[in-house]
Amino acid sequence: MATQFVVIPWDVHGNIDYGKLVKEFGLTPMGGLPTAFSENLLFRRKKVFAHRDFQKILTRIKEKKPFVMMTGLMPSGKFHIGHAILARQMIHYQKLGAKLYIAVADIEVLLARGQSLEESRKIAIEEYFLNYIALGLQPERCEIYFQSERSRDAGKANAYYRLQNTLAKHVTFNEFKAVYGEITPGKMLASLLQVADMLHPMLPEFEGPIPVVVPVGTDQDPHLRLARDIAKRAKAYTFDTLASTYHLFVPGLDREKMSSSDETSYIALTDDAKTVKRKVNKYAFSGGKDTVKEHRKKGGNPDIDVAYQYLTFFEEDDAKLKKIYDEYKSGKLLSGELKAILIEKLNTFLTEHQKRREAARKTLSKYLAT
Repeated sequence: MATQFVVIPWDVHGNIDYGKLVKEFGLTPMGGLPTAFSENLLFRRKKVFAHRDFQKILTRIKEKKPFVMMTGLMPSGKFHIGHAILARQMIHYQKLGAKLYIAVADIEVLLARGQSLEESRKIAIEEYFLNYIALGLQPERCEIYFQSERSRDAGKANAYYRLQNTLAKHVTFNEFKAVYGEITPGKMLASLLQVADMLHPMLPEFEGPIPVVVPVGTDQDPHLRLARDIAKRAKAYTFDTLASTYHLFVPGLDREKMSSSDETSYIALTDDAKTVKRKVNKYAFSGGKDTVKEHRKKGGNPDIDVAYQYLTFFEEDDAKLKKIYDEYKSGKLLSGELKAILIEKLNTFLTEHQKRREAARKTLSKYLAT
């Protein structure tokens, strides 16, 4: 019987078959990337595994012409290592010449969860902005904005909200229902605002006609398809077709999708050394055997072991990672020893990151859109 898995905007679980997703969603496998991408761990190890229309972005990079990378954040909980993986992509694109547009989805959280705009702002700053800066985000060519307050520039703000409202005429109720199931006025409003987030960098009040790439997990692909369809119908505007890339999900400690609402499923970038050790040892799913004797004889399964999977995102040395893989699979390396390697790796990274995070408070104002 085939393994069942679910990948939709509101739920991701099961043993995900990414090859099947590529076929079902009509994606193109990622390949043929220039050297600048092979130097990046996420692309080198195919953590970014598929795309739509990404070639136009590669052409802009080759010709040293401007492009936009657009993404968003949901200010609803702790910033964890899953978020850090997307942030690394953002920073990589910025180094390649992209201007970043980062939307804080405070309106979406208000409508979906009833969280106040004030609370969303606090979480966005404390959990996201500070960590982005500590990870290497630069203020040049970067706009971080709130959906509730796009810009202090009236011309820009009017253009953004005008776009959101005029896009409503280019989508039907049945299309909303197909994407969102139980549709409400709030969800419809949030959806149109999300489409405006993706398309508005191409407005003359912002960058003008320019290629835009949106990196997402496959669970967010329905939003991309909706935005691409609406853009084609909005004849009053000149929109380039949105490009998108798709990255693997960073598994939660229990192998399900990492969730900000469940602290036992993630390592937060503000966790101290003792908390990291406790979480990894207690909650990280093991691919090891039940007894040391059996493990020595049959070996472990690194492909399902969460500690090893996390190392593939944090251990830069390919040769060292392969040695860990081989020794764990052969039984030479025990599950507890593998977890110890991960704990040391994470705590070394987090110790330095948390110092940079505190220093980042001094430069926060440079990053907010005006």
